[in-house]
Amino acid sequence: MKRYLGIIIGLVFLTASTFSFATEVSHGEAKHEAHQEDHTNHGPINTPESINAYIKHHLQDAHYFIFYTNGETGKHVGFALPVILWDNGFHFFSAAKFNHEATVVESKGSFYQLHHGKIYKSNKEGKLNFDHHGHPTNAKPLDLSITKSVLGMLLTGLLMVAFFGLLAKSYKRGPIPTGIGRALEPLVIYVRDEIARPNIGEKKYKKFMPYLLTVFFFIWILNLLGLTPLGFNVTGNIAVTFCLALFTFFIVQFSANKEYWGHIFWMPGVPVPMKIILAPIEVLGMFTKPFSLMIRLFANITAGHFVLMSLIALMIILKSSFGPVASTGMSLLLSIFIMLIELLVAFLQAFIFTMLSSLFIGMAVVDHDHH
Repeated sequence: MKRYLGIIIGLVFLTASTFSFATEVSHGEAKHEAHQEDHTNHGPINTPESINAYIKHHLQDAHYFIFYTNGETGKHVGFALPVILWDNGFHFFSAAKFNHEATVVESKGSFYQLHHGKIYKSNKEGKLNFDHHGHPTNAKPLDLSITKSVLGMLLTGLLMVAFFGLLAKSYKRGPIPTGIGRALEPLVIYVRDEIARPNIGEKKYKKFMPYLLTVFFFIWILNLLGLTPLGFNVTGNIAVTFCLALFTFFIVQFSANKEYWGHIFWMPGVPVPMKIILAPIEVLGMFTKPFSLMIRLFANITAGHFVLMSLIALMIILKSSFGPVASTGMSLLLSIFIMLIELLVAFLQAFIFTMLSSLFIGMAVVDHDHH
């Protein structure tokens, strides 16, 4: 177990040291016009507006991994992540070159500017053009960078490979797992007996167990990492939940039997006019199911992070009314209470996503008994 953890920790720090550097990086002075101001550099965070902006910024994906920020000096302690762009060829460089949106980066004769977490093509001076909504109209290269969310998913993948490798190895020594396997085996059995078997059926559940186990532990571990000081918010990223829901959608459609398609396009047992009316409704239902998976996971995790950070910020907002000791104590108690609820939500959202995925799969592969 120690050997695997050592390998994982070593890979993480090796990646960080290879592509970037661990250092304190200070905010540079913004080189943009007023509407291009970097909203992450607004000095002390002590007003409701600045707190709200900071929370929104924290929930977004980033090209930097920040451990903490000094609110008085504005200095970040962390490391920059690797930037990988495709723009008439690959471009590789560290996000540290952007200096937190204050510097234009030149690569192979092209210039790039980081603005609110997104990379745009610009001129040598870093000038961006904006529409009437304040959104940049500059072209964007294809961004394949290892962002904070990607780093979180890679770390989760390594943890899953290590833990389940240990579980598989423990079975070679006997029927009863040892070490981390003792904690994993009950969860594996729970997913099998309480989720897969009842919803998919005894004959076909084994085919889908690898996916259900993967998605359950992937979401659960990511949710738990989001509650640590590392600040991951991977499942609060709608692009991630969209991809997870897309996997379920494709598995359902490609595993479906002819009875599933018959119930969608030509519902048995109803008059012909009703079949014509029900067909488009059933087709729409094919897409609303994964859409509900995507929104449910994204909204619950994002709301949980927002509420938790808002409660922590109470110590700043209530400091003038109740004093530093009372406001800090109140914020701490409420935050601990919400944190305990979030631990339950982390498991519950993984369970719900896996349960509904197995339910949708079961509806597609079940053999209907018509009499």
